[in-house]
Amino acid sequence: MVKDTTGMVKPSQIKKTASFLYEVGSMRKIARAHRQSLLTDDMSDNIASHSFRVAWIGYLLAKMEKVDADKVLLMCLSHDITEVRSNDQNWVHKKYVKVYEQEIINDQMDKLPAENELRETINEYGERLTKESKIAKDADLLDQILLINEYAMTGNQEAARWKKSGGRKGNSHYRLLYSKSAKILAKEIEKQNPSEWWQNVWTEKRR
Repeated sequence: MVKDTTGMVKPSQIKKTASFLYEVGSMRKIARAHRQSLLTDDMSDNIASHSFRVAWIGYLLAKMEKVDADKVLLMCLSHDITEVRSNDQNWVHKKYVKVYEQEIINDQMDKLPAENELRETINEYGERLTKESKIAKDADLLDQILLINEYAMTGNQEAARWKKSGGRKGNSHYRLLYSKSAKILAKEIEKQNPSEWWQNVWTEKRR
């Protein structure tokens, strides 16, 4: 952490931190690009909501796989942070659009508390060489599997086609999963109904 000669955090760092928090908040305004290919206008599916569930998935997977859960959690929270400045691109866009991701990371993390740790962790995720980074990516993929199942349940025929075209053997998201825990969890996700979580909770009687 950058401090001045009196031991206090420098005003420039405080200013940058406040600015970064506004930038993070803007993730709520960025719709995910697969809306185009999934034929949906679901504005609740944005970079912020996606990152939130990915963080939960990643933390729980890290505990299952007995790796550094704090690092995985940070990777999950920041895995799409560059999209605040580059926007999201689906798999069609990626064929044609070049993103200067490292430049974005350097600019975003500059002068933040623990900027070197943040930059190194984000880069570690991007390189995908460590177990933590691979599990964080598993979390990203599992969120997409969950979302496709949710869309299919609500009648989105394109999402249903994505599921039906391959299932667990052919589904591209499933085939990319790395950890044993993620693969087991994916099978259970496919088996469950998205609304099953509240089936044994609801009641018409007040306590």
